[in-house]
Amino acid sequence: MTSPAAPDFTPSRQIAVRPAWLAQRREEPLDPALPIVDPHHHLWDREAECYLLDDLLRDTAEGHDVRATVFIQCGAMYRASGPEEARSLGETEFVNGIAAASASGTYGPVRACAGIIGFVDLTLGDRVAPLLEAHVATASARFRGVRNRTAWHPSPAVRSNLLGPPPGPLEDPRFVDGARRLAAHGLVLDIWAYQTQLPLVAAVARAVPDLTVVVNHCGGPLGVGPYAGRREEGFAEWRREVLALAALPNTVMKLGGLAMEVGGHDFHLRELPPGSVELEQAWRPVVHTLIEAYGAGRCMFESNFPVDKGMCGYGVLWNAFKRLAAGAGEAERAALFVGTATRVYRLHEAPGCEALRP
Repeated sequence: MTSPAAPDFTPSRQIAVRPAWLAQRREEPLDPALPIVDPHHHLWDREAECYLLDDLLRDTAEGHDVRATVFIQCGAMYRASGPEEARSLGETEFVNGIAAASASGTYGPVRACAGIIGFVDLTLGDRVAPLLEAHVATASARFRGVRNRTAWHPSPAVRSNLLGPPPGPLEDPRFVDGARRLAAHGLVLDIWAYQTQLPLVAAVARAVPDLTVVVNHCGGPLGVGPYAGRREEGFAEWRREVLALAALPNTVMKLGGLAMEVGGHDFHLRELPPGSVELEQAWRPVVHTLIEAYGAGRCMFESNFPVDKGMCGYGVLWNAFKRLAAGAGEAERAALFVGTATRVYRLHEAPGCEALRP
């Protein structure tokens, strides 16, 4: 399998961000002094889709105490030339520059992109190690791991990525070989997979027990395609798979990404954007199942912006998360909103993030 060239994007499956629509719903932040690390967002500059540092800072300025963020690969700013497998270094270079600008303090107290999850094709065998070393050399203490393009379902209605990946690479035995090299470098593996792929995620985590596997977006509960109109049945299937995955101690769960259309919600079709009470009610079964199964020490809330921004505002989103964690103790809340993300991505080692040290 060869590494992909600079991405050739098909039409976006994301819901367009409509600032005027979002502006109709503003909420005062709940518990505004609660520290937050946002461990999952993207940055890009594409035709009709731009989300850069200024956009992120406008969102994080909506009243919640966001201390730092983690950038997750999205195919942005790949190098235009050079070996194909090394072109993703352009994304790490781009994000590291933004992180350095943020760490200067010039743009305020938020330490944007304190952690960086980049792209290295883990099916490349012996070539994985030098590529990982090149990313680490580029971003130093900020480079924390890798995410490959893995979310796939045979139904054309089940799609959330800008790119439509092939059924692999989770089934490819070379992927596990690359994951072992990732673990040897002390890096983590982020995985975005749908609920139907969770047995494959479990197989990777089981094969490389010293690798931390960070499962994105609640393990991909589905509500479209063959799951449309079958929420209870789909939930039971999803619950069975996430509970099996939770038995593997090297897995960590990100709580978020639930506004995406692939989950079967239609918030973007409403006259008014949803409020935090409505989001909390819609997401409670999934989020509470995961916190109970994994424990707060293996869960972290995430924004998944700007993807979820097509459906709800940043301030409203974090209010919903705070409502979902209302019954948790102080230590559990600290883990869910800042502690787990800081530990897993070692953010306290990043320049400018000394305040996150335990």
